[in-house]
Order: sequence, then structure tokens, then C-alpha cells
Amino acid sequence: MRSSVAPAAAALLLLLAAIGTPPAPAALPALSAAPQPGAVVQVESAGRWRAVVSKKFLGEGAGNQRFYQWYLSVYYDAGGIYGLKYRSPAGGGPLSKVERAAGGARMWFPTASAQIVGFAHLMPSGMQLVVQSHEMSADCGDAVVSVLALHPNESVEPAASVRNGCELSATIDRGMGAGRDTLTLDGPYYAPNAAMCCPTKAKAAATLSYRGGAWTLSPANYSLYPGRFPPQ
Repeated sequence: MRSSVAPAAAALLLLLAAIGTPPAPAALPALSAAPQPGAVVQVESAGRWRAVVSKKFLGEGAGNQRFYQWYLSVYYDAGGIYGLKYRSPAGGGPLSKVERAAGGARMWFPTASAQIVGFAHLMPSGMQLVVQSHEMSADCGDAVVSVLALHPNESVEPAASVRNGCELSATIDRGMGAGRDTLTLDGPYYAPNAAMCCPTKAKAAATLSYRGGAWTLSPANYSLYPGRFPPQ
């Protein structure tokens, strides 16, 4: 009995020749010569922009508590290579440089965390990166929502920031049609003289929007800093 394997193989070769070799997948852009420090925690991309949150181990304290330096790195894809355009804390906020406690104690402050909320169109031109972070040296610390403007000329700068004691988180509310995005901020509300242990209102909210060339926070439950990061 004659085998059917050889004819089948020949038919397969003819079919592959007819349809051609499938194209190789497009290569992903590589990071620049300035990779993010430490271990990657989160990566988000939009258009030609990429944001990376990472953390670098500093040491271990009592009770196996681990301390880290957190970083935010912002890259722009220019011709297949992601070039570094901004890094915090080296270039400024929202993150701070973590320092070892005085006297050689195995503790580092401030303890921190950071999260990329996403990319948004809050302003009339360009795109904005929204990041929420928390740093603590005493009490429950401070939480900050930062808006970084990503300009067409590839520069990055703070557009606005909002600070609150203990907690603050952000959600991007997408605009309908040609409408611009807004941010919903959630966190406790503290009256001017309230202690951090005792918020005036445990659950509160506010909307951050850019209208008429200015930032508006309504209601003014938190501290708004247009065009800059909060003071240290």
C-alpha cells in the first residue's frame, strides 16, 4: 500500500507557497538607556507615552518590615526607543527621597506607595497622567493626587495636585463626545483644626476639573495646588 504522507506534505508546501509566509510581529519599542530603578510595580501606556511605577529595596527593620524607595518614570516613544522624560523623586514630585532614620536605626522615612490612575484629557490640549501617592512619617501621613501635563514637545510638568490627610484616591470620569474628562476624588474631609485621628466627615468627595483656563475643585474638601506639587 502506497503511503499518503508524501502527497499530503507536498500539498501543504504548495499551500504555504501560495499564501506566503506570515509577517513577523512588529517589534515592541525598547526602553531607553535609563531603565526604571528597582522592581517594576505598574506599567501603563497611552499613545506614545509610557509611565512606570517601581520600587527599590532599602532595608529591613524590626518585625520584618521592609522599606523601599518608590519611583515614577515617564517615557516617550520616539522612533522605537522609549526616552526618559521625567523621573520622581529626582526631578521633583510627587514622590520624596526616602532617608534612613537618624542614629543608624534600621528605619527609612517616609514610607510610601504610588499608583498610576491612568491617562486623561482634562485640559484642552495634550494628555495628562494622573497618579495617586501616599507618604507617611508620622500619624497617617498625606495622600496626593497629581496631574502631570504631557506636552507635544515631549516635556513633562505638574499641571495640578490635590492633597489630603491620610487618604485620597482618584477616578477618571470620561467626557462624553467632545467634553473633557474630570476627576472624582474620594477621601475623608478634615475641617481646618481637625486632628488626623478624627476626620470631620469620614467619607467625602470632590470633582477636579479644568474650565476656562483654571482648575476648579468642587466642593473644596481638599487642598488644591494649581500648576505645582504640594509643598514638602
